[in-house]
Amino acid sequence: MNTLECLKTLCQTGGPSGYEAPVADLAAHLLTPWMDEVWTDRLGNVIGLRRCGRPNAKKLLLDAHLDQIGLMVTGAEGGYLRFASIGGVDPRMLPDREVTILTQPPRLGVIACLPPHVLSAEDREKAPALGEYYVDTGLSQETVEREIPVGTPMVFRESFLELAGGKICSGALDDRACFAALLRTVELLNLEQLDVDLYIMGSTREETGGTGAMVGTCTIDPDFCVAVDVTHGATPDSAKGRAYDLGGGPAVGIGPNMTRWMTRRMLDKAQELDIPVQKEVMGGDTGTNAWGMQICNEGIATAVLSLPLRYMHTPVEVVDLADLEQTAQLLAAFTRKLGEEGAQASWIC
Repeated sequence: MNTLECLKTLCQTGGPSGYEAPVADLAAHLLTPWMDEVWTDRLGNVIGLRRCGRPNAKKLLLDAHLDQIGLMVTGAEGGYLRFASIGGVDPRMLPDREVTILTQPPRLGVIACLPPHVLSAEDREKAPALGEYYVDTGLSQETVEREIPVGTPMVFRESFLELAGGKICSGALDDRACFAALLRTVELLNLEQLDVDLYIMGSTREETGGTGAMVGTCTIDPDFCVAVDVTHGATPDSAKGRAYDLGGGPAVGIGPNMTRWMTRRMLDKAQELDIPVQKEVMGGDTGTNAWGMQICNEGIATAVLSLPLRYMHTPVEVVDLADLEQTAQLLAAFTRKLGEEGAQASWIC
């Protein structure tokens, strides 16, 4: 598998929360060669199953969400589109952004704002509220009303840049980079005999509450699950202890959302194989699918593994390909002999 090309294809396929079908179709296509069975459930989650062949085998679920943040058309004035957010959109980074309007076929637009020359000194010092922006499509009001109805989703225009040092810059790396890591994981395990049935889920609607992962987890009813998501990558202005180095390896979540023996196993496997990892203390809600997955059915033993990412929820997110590979290597190590070794751990802690 060419990880770079796979990641590029995933990131350049628009799929905001609730509108993930195009990227879900792609994810299913990419997952199919490695699994015994792949299907899409009622909430649009893509689920792959690789059976180990053992009767009554334990089930491991690895999850990464497919959706991205986006925008949604709420109306038009003089041909200009007004919009609301889908997920956590920061209004400060909207001015002058290019967007792809997900009509059939897609259209392009730009998020317009007044130039500084015509702003008062006071207005130059503050960011407009989300409702003050509009999208310029170049179309007339009549055409907009006919071809871009209220409720049409939009995403930031696709870009994919290879930076120095093995780093990649793109929108939607949250969380397509982690789904690419899951694909790499099943490739690493392809010729190995496992002692658990392995499920891979590309879940939907994480950015709007995590309902996709909860439905998928309830249906699969795994014995163990790992939520694989991004965490904040360190920058010169990031708060100490709240951001993680790109190139420093994935971050293992530690806290009440994680089952302690699962966390310990993740750290032990990293040490055993000399895989660099960072420790992320998460004192409450992790902000990942793990928060909902942990309490599905009668409760699921849960871990969180995070990929450091700079500039989260912007069109210029940045990850390190070495971290992606190490994430996959650690997940593969975690999966091996999990049925045998997991049975020796306390299911409570």
